[in-house]
Amino acid sequence: MAPSSKKPQGGNNKNPRDATKFNKSSKKPFKPNKDHNNAARSEAMALQLEDDVPDFPRGGGSSLNRKERDEIRAEVDAEFEAEEREMKKKGKKKRVPKDSLVNEDEMGSLFGDGITGKLPRYANKITLKNISPGMRVWGVVAEVNEKDLVISLPGGLRGLVRASDAFDPILDDETEALADSVLPSIFRIGQLVSCIVLQLDEDKKEKGKRKIWLSLRLSLLHKGFTLDSVQEGMVLTAYIKSIEDHGYILHFGLSSFTGFLPKNSQADSKVQVSSGQLLQAAVRRVDKTRKVVHMSSDPEMVSKCVTKDLKGISIDLLVPGMMVNARVLSTLENGVMLSFLTYFTGTVDIFHLQNIYPTTNWKEDYNQNKKLNARVLFVDPSTRAVGLTLNPHLVRNKAPPSHVKIGDICDDAKVVRVDRGLGLLLEIPSTQVSTPAYVSISDVAEEVRKLEKKFKEGTRVRVRILGFRHLEGLATGILKASAFEGSVFTHSDVKPGMVVRGKIIAVDSFGAIVQFPGGVKALCPLTHMSEFEIAKPRKKFKVGAELVFRVLGCKSKRITVTHKKTLVKSKLGILSSYADAADGLITHGWIRKIEERGCFVHFYNGVQGFAPRLGPYYLKLIYLSPCVDTLLNIQTFLQKGCSTISELGLEPGSDPSSMYHVGQVIKCRVIGSNATSRRIKLSLIIQPPRVSEDDMAKLGSLVSGVVDRVTPNAVMVYVNAKGYSMGTIFTDHLADHHGLAALMKSVLKPGYEFDQLLVLDTEGNNLILSAKHSLINSAPMLPSEVSQVHPNTVVHGYICNLIDTGCFVRFLGRVTGFSPRHKAMDDHKGDLSEAYYIGQSVRSTILDVNSETGRITLSLKQSSCSSTDASFIREYFISEEKIAKLQVLDSKESKSDWSEGFSIGSVVEGKVQEAKDIGVVVSFEKYNDVFGFITQYQLAGTTVETGSIVRAVVLDVAKAEHLVDLSLKPEFITNLKQESSKSQTHMKKRRREVSDDPEMHETVNAVVEIVKENYLVLSIPKYNYAVGYASISDYNTQKFPQKQFLNGQSVNATVMALPSPTTAGRLLLLLNSLSESADTSSSKRAKKKSSYKVGSVVQAEITEIKALELRLKFGIGFHGRVRITEVNDDLLEDPFNNFRIGQTVTARIVAKTNYSDNNKKGFQWDLSLKPSLLTGSCEIEENILKGDLDFSVGKHVTGYVYKVDAEWVWLTISRNVRAQLFILDSACEPSELQEFQKRFHVGNAVSGHVLSVSKEKKLLRLVSYPFTPIADKAVDNEVSKTDANVSMLNATAHIHEGCVVGGRIIKKLPGVGGLTVQIGPHMYGRVHYSELSDSWVSNPLSGYEEGQFVKCKVVECSRSGQGTFHIDLSLRSSLVGTLCQDSNEPDNDKHTHTERPEKIDDLKPNMVIQGYVKNVSSKGCFILLSRKLDAKILVSNLSDGYVDDPEKEFPVGKLVTGRVSSVEPLSKRVEVTLKSLSASSLPQSARNNLDSLHVGDIISGRVKRVESYGLFITIDNTNVVGLCHVSELAEDKKDNFETKYKTGERVSAKVLKVDKERHRVSLGMKDLYIMDSDHTPPKQDLDEPIRQTDLVDDSKSVMCPVGSFLGDQNMDIEHENAEFQFLAQAESRALVPPLEVTLDDVDQGDDIVSQDQELPDAEDAVDDKKKKLTKKKARDEREREIRAAEERLLEKDIPRTDEEFEKLVRSSPNNSYVWIKYMEFVLSMADVEKARSIAKRALETINFREENEKLNVWVAYFNLESKYGSPPEEAVMKVFQKALQYNDPKKVHLALLGVFERSEQHKLADELADSMIKRFKKSCKVWLRRVQRLLVQQQDGVQDFVSRAEKILPKHKHIKFLSQTAILEFKCGNPERGRSMFENILRQNPKRTDLWSVYLDQEIRLGETDLIRALFERATSLSLPAKKMKFLFKKYLEYEERHGNEGRANYVKQKAMSYVENTVA
Repeated sequence: MAPSSKKPQGGNNKNPRDATKFNKSSKKPFKPNKDHNNAARSEAMALQLEDDVPDFPRGGGSSLNRKERDEIRAEVDAEFEAEEREMKKKGKKKRVPKDSLVNEDEMGSLFGDGITGKLPRYANKITLKNISPGMRVWGVVAEVNEKDLVISLPGGLRGLVRASDAFDPILDDETEALADSVLPSIFRIGQLVSCIVLQLDEDKKEKGKRKIWLSLRLSLLHKGFTLDSVQEGMVLTAYIKSIEDHGYILHFGLSSFTGFLPKNSQADSKVQVSSGQLLQAAVRRVDKTRKVVHMSSDPEMVSKCVTKDLKGISIDLLVPGMMVNARVLSTLENGVMLSFLTYFTGTVDIFHLQNIYPTTNWKEDYNQNKKLNARVLFVDPSTRAVGLTLNPHLVRNKAPPSHVKIGDICDDAKVVRVDRGLGLLLEIPSTQVSTPAYVSISDVAEEVRKLEKKFKEGTRVRVRILGFRHLEGLATGILKASAFEGSVFTHSDVKPGMVVRGKIIAVDSFGAIVQFPGGVKALCPLTHMSEFEIAKPRKKFKVGAELVFRVLGCKSKRITVTHKKTLVKSKLGILSSYADAADGLITHGWIRKIEERGCFVHFYNGVQGFAPRLGPYYLKLIYLSPCVDTLLNIQTFLQKGCSTISELGLEPGSDPSSMYHVGQVIKCRVIGSNATSRRIKLSLIIQPPRVSEDDMAKLGSLVSGVVDRVTPNAVMVYVNAKGYSMGTIFTDHLADHHGLAALMKSVLKPGYEFDQLLVLDTEGNNLILSAKHSLINSAPMLPSEVSQVHPNTVVHGYICNLIDTGCFVRFLGRVTGFSPRHKAMDDHKGDLSEAYYIGQSVRSTILDVNSETGRITLSLKQSSCSSTDASFIREYFISEEKIAKLQVLDSKESKSDWSEGFSIGSVVEGKVQEAKDIGVVVSFEKYNDVFGFITQYQLAGTTVETGSIVRAVVLDVAKAEHLVDLSLKPEFITNLKQESSKSQTHMKKRRREVSDDPEMHETVNAVVEIVKENYLVLSIPKYNYAVGYASISDYNTQKFPQKQFLNGQSVNATVMALPSPTTAGRLLLLLNSLSESADTSSSKRAKKKSSYKVGSVVQAEITEIKALELRLKFGIGFHGRVRITEVNDDLLEDPFNNFRIGQTVTARIVAKTNYSDNNKKGFQWDLSLKPSLLTGSCEIEENILKGDLDFSVGKHVTGYVYKVDAEWVWLTISRNVRAQLFILDSACEPSELQEFQKRFHVGNAVSGHVLSVSKEKKLLRLVSYPFTPIADKAVDNEVSKTDANVSMLNATAHIHEGCVVGGRIIKKLPGVGGLTVQIGPHMYGRVHYSELSDSWVSNPLSGYEEGQFVKCKVVECSRSGQGTFHIDLSLRSSLVGTLCQDSNEPDNDKHTHTERPEKIDDLKPNMVIQGYVKNVSSKGCFILLSRKLDAKILVSNLSDGYVDDPEKEFPVGKLVTGRVSSVEPLSKRVEVTLKSLSASSLPQSARNNLDSLHVGDIISGRVKRVESYGLFITIDNTNVVGLCHVSELAEDKKDNFETKYKTGERVSAKVLKVDKERHRVSLGMKDLYIMDSDHTPPKQDLDEPIRQTDLVDDSKSVMCPVGSFLGDQNMDIEHENAEFQFLAQAESRALVPPLEVTLDDVDQGDDIVSQDQELPDAEDAVDDKKKKLTKKKARDEREREIRAAEERLLEKDIPRTDEEFEKLVRSSPNNSYVWIKYMEFVLSMADVEKARSIAKRALETINFREENEKLNVWVAYFNLESKYGSPPEEAVMKVFQKALQYNDPKKVHLALLGVFERSEQHKLADELADSMIKRFKKSCKVWLRRVQRLLVQQQDGVQDFVSRAEKILPKHKHIKFLSQTAILEFKCGNPERGRSMFENILRQNPKRTDLWSVYLDQEIRLGETDLIRALFERATSLSLPAKKMKFLFKKYLEYEERHGNEGRANYVKQKAMSYVENTVA
């Protein structure tokens, strides 16, 4: 352990803050401090024992000898006596070590002298001065608050933990849900926790104090842990991350491993855990495979687990609370030093010893090497100091108990130990076990000099508890006499409402600071300094005055008091909590705020209440009688016994502020409280009217109430009930019908009086009420207790909750029953939430009552709970009348009795206002706002005309809607006439035969006259067609799908109520069965007439006109819509223009769509207004729903816009068919494309042509312009007839050569790559660099930006066999039809500029051309002439003068003008010169054909290019190039002929074959061909031109771009045509740089002959399979193979399309070169995704035995992702991980390392190299690659790295590694280090001539002659075998012959001769 390096300081350098460790002045009485020096001295020696202040010094000293005790005594005297300071100064030298040690301990250092090698004298301890961030400490939870935790730390310190630092973010999902309650749910007081110090802040409240902020995050505590460091038996802290079936998933704050705590063990099952909880558990076992640690939370096991010695354990793994086996090293002045875990030492403070009462001889218990169990108390990583504890409670992993309270007084505490000059250790007897306490010397007495004289061990003293250190279980006490005076000693002694005496110590504008005798301070606010307002508080309150106060509140140690005399002298009860606010309590309070509606009154401890101004009926009075004298009405209400007018006791019209003022002390009475909502209602009227319990409103009683206010969810009412004043009616309890309840709430106003309200429940002083008639009428039978519930009875109730398994039904109070799902509905599969709603009135049948559990089981099935009376419909009509009255009051109508003129069954006269298809609207002269309606069924065939007068019978009156339903049926009219005649003739006999009125409970047969939404209007034929009403639904079936009734249908019903005021004058019936009805013949006819189906023609009324549809209604309660496409047969602009709301139209039903909405209409109809459908035959009905798409590609269609987004316009074509129009298909002009969204609006008609049809989605894709669709034959010829390919063709059917389209620039390609332009949703084209402008201008890309819209012309389309389309575009204005920018130029000049040579035949020698530089090198450049033609310019033709730097003078993209110097139509090559005419003119031969060449001719020429299979020779005076195959060379030059012929060398050859058709010449150069010829080749003086091959020769290396492979291998046999020149392809495609890959066979030219045939591997086959054949046979075989390959190459062209490449890869599936070339071709087309797919295909296709071929493809794949991955690093690593699974891992790593190095990704390369070292630590090659990187990058640490490699590599690889490293040092490092390494190797291996040779080669390369010769002399002086010496002498001689002179060479020879002679002798 490395202790702190702080040196001790002198004893005089005391920190002045030490004197303020504890404010002891607060403990003194009210008298001045007489002895300031003594007080300061005592304060300086004060021990810090409270949790929030520093620790006190260590005790001890009794074990010292006499001399040491005298020295310490002298030291204390010197420190406290000012007159002895001079003596201290003289004896400073002698006392420095002791003084400094004491001072260091006092300053709180941690092992201050440890670094000097001396053993410390004092144990480590934590104080506020030495605690630092990063320190790990053990603590115990002292307080758990909502937002933070208070942790008690060692030494009495207190730390704070914010809620965000109490747990790791991994638990955010759980903790966010718990919000503020998360801390109490996870932590508890007394819980031991491990913490880490985050920061320390200065306490703003108290100077000299610091706040310690801690963190409990396990991610910080376990930062150093790995899975390897976790051992069995180790105890770890973890969170419960989730609870699973068999156990708990644990989280340790680390992502590297997780834990599992099983449930199956008996011990574990005792532990109650929840998600997010923090717990300790012991490691049972570690599963390193799954990275799971299996734990056990058995408390006994956890407390006994000891951490085992771990090899190489670091201090980061020491966690506070960890138990270790320790051994005593030595005892210290105030503790013990222990050794643990082999490597560590720690100290135990005297307060953490095993004996909690250590006596003076405590050191005797700790002999050296004694073994103990200890726990880590704290760890300081900065000083490596460790504190331990031996406390028996903590060792058992439990917090010490606390048996005393702060402020307790103990009269017989026993003195256990006296620490001279420090304090006393006491034993305080308590209830269970005694508690240790320590009293600092400053708290012993007011003045004390010598403790040991005044106190002896064993004596008894009186002590008061001052504080408690929770972690040590140690109390702190005080013995001062002043501490026992007064009732307030600490903050905990202060109680709200208590009267105390205090002294004024400060007065300010905000109030006065008061100090109690015990030292506790409080604030007396300015408003509480007196009963009245004080202008100058300092005159009233004098500093030092002692006054009497009453405590108002104590929160967070902030105490407020009052000096108001009324409050101080009050004898009434104290209201300090909401729970104490009992009704009727009378107490004093003070007004805090006055408002118009009342006063806010405050009490003690922050409690407040409200006294309202108005009584419950005052609002009603104002609302109902605003014009009546208010006082008279008040007196009237008071006489009726109504509630008081004001709880403030004010007279009517008085203002509260006129009688009361803020701050006034008042006496008030509590009239209501709710502790949960923290509300108290008060009254200033002290003596209320007395109400007995019998008179108070009870559950089930009926009360009346007046509406106070309407809230969103309820109505608040004042109730006229004794003992209660307020009530709440929830919305669903306003009516039994759901719809009427919401309507009722919408019309309620304050002041409305409810005559009857049922008391459902009580909440404090508030009543929960219900206005449901079903509950009010059955109030006596509603149970308020379970005992009142009896089985087999039907009880009314309401649904209070719905769950998946059933419904909860509540009655009175909390009496609730449960109806299981199968008992709630007859249909068990139905959804409860759709069948019932919360608050619904229901009838329930009691099935079972369990008296023990209080569970009530119910049934809600309609079959057993149906209504037996008409109460449901009666309540409906009563509620409807109430709503109508409220509407009248709201609108203040005078004619509120209009309904009296429309009694049921009476005849009224009206005028036909409008005749509709569904009925007739009638108006009434007397009532302008009332309308009548006669349905078609009630017209009974009568024809009425508009304006005619009709007399009709009233069937129903809807008062709220001002609507009257009438009838003209003869049955009703005749019946009325008969009744009239009977009354006149008094036909008594007839009356006896036919009864006029039905009887109660009589079952009758009724006919449905009108179907309303909630009820039926019926007529009873038996009783003269009397009109009755029956509900369609019942209480329990309000949300059920209702049966549809038809006009004329016959039903059976029972008479339940005769007309009376209680039934709103109606005859009420009850349908016998809502599920069954008797269908008569007449009802069947009516049903047929009223039923609708698809194809029916209806008369409908327009109710709403929207942008895309018309909303209609027809029949009775039927609703439908007409889509915009169903209006006309021909789609017109604005088809809804001729329609108006209310208009009646004829429509045909075309579809029925099921849906659900709030109106419960059940279904919706789709209708059509198309004339063709309305006038069609019945066959149309069968075809309406057919969904066939009869749209063909190219068809012109029109639709309406229903959505417009950034890219698409969405159209509706018909009812089932949609279409979409892409932005680029909508126009071709850029200005129109820019305004895309502004051109289209919802509802607009848009036309287009069908491009593709999706039958599944019923979706069309349109384009705005016509096109010719692809014929079926063309499809057959192009691709196979699959849906995918046909759709692909259709998607591009509108794109053809010559068409003009709109486009959007996607990317500007670098260099001369041109532009990538989007012309469709997934279609892109390329604009060649030469097609950007009509004129040849510099930088044609400058006028274009990405995202810009352009007008393009398609110049070429090509399609591959894979279905890929390649489109070439042009932006030239002359082609796209726009004005040229250079429009002012003459026509002829413009024509010249717009010309582009498209074919090589368009070029003639000496033609002046222009072009852009495509690429450039030191040997020349290529230029772009047009989209299909490139030209070459040799460096000699770049200028008339010398070109120093071609790349600088001819950058890529530069516009140049030159002349054509030569054209080779056969090879498709064009050469251009930029020289002037005089400088570049060369003799042109007319023999550009083969006519002058004949077989047998001897020709002369120059070697143009040398390839592995032969020579290309340019024949003199012609442009013909012939091939001399390797087999036709001279015999003596066949071997290594590549080195024997050079480009430009003159040769002679014989013409062997002339193929005029294919323009090819075969030559021979064998000796026998030309030996007899006298022809001497003429000498040519022409300059040797630089051939094109010179431009690519440099690319022929092991690391070569793929783009150059074909250029190197295919030569001039037949070059690519101008469209696809592979040599220039990699250079021209600036967007796609070439892939780089290491290929093993790049230099073997005969291995790669062509790309459209299988590549021969004859040479390898000969080497492997035919080793025994002769050399001649092998050569002949090789020649035959090469000849065959040549013939194939001459017969085939280079692949330039996808199809050709596909053929090639099929023929050579295992050749990586072909696959990589295919990838390059696809990349040249900017199709990166396809290149990826080709790479994957190649890896799947190549045989697994071809490891190198596969590896080549993987490397190409790496390069691909490195350039085009997104992001590149992640993409490369994904491919890399896949490659590792199929290849040698080391080779893959080395290959990827090469990719990173070539792309200069040094960071990634270094990371990869480091990981390779770890993975392939035994590989010499890997270590050498890392060394090479270090040297190349000139990084330090090479020597350390080499040393590390020597330790890891096997010994037999050391020489190889060191020698290669030395060579690397010579080449790219420090040669001196290389020499040193070679010397060390040769010192151990002097006879290794290979090492000598390598060493010499490196020195020779450097060229230091003296060193080289000295090394040779050393080597040749060795005693080695003759063979080895011969090698050395030979090497020495060669060196001297090459670099020396003849004399030196003779010297070496002489030395060699001497060696031979000596050896022979």
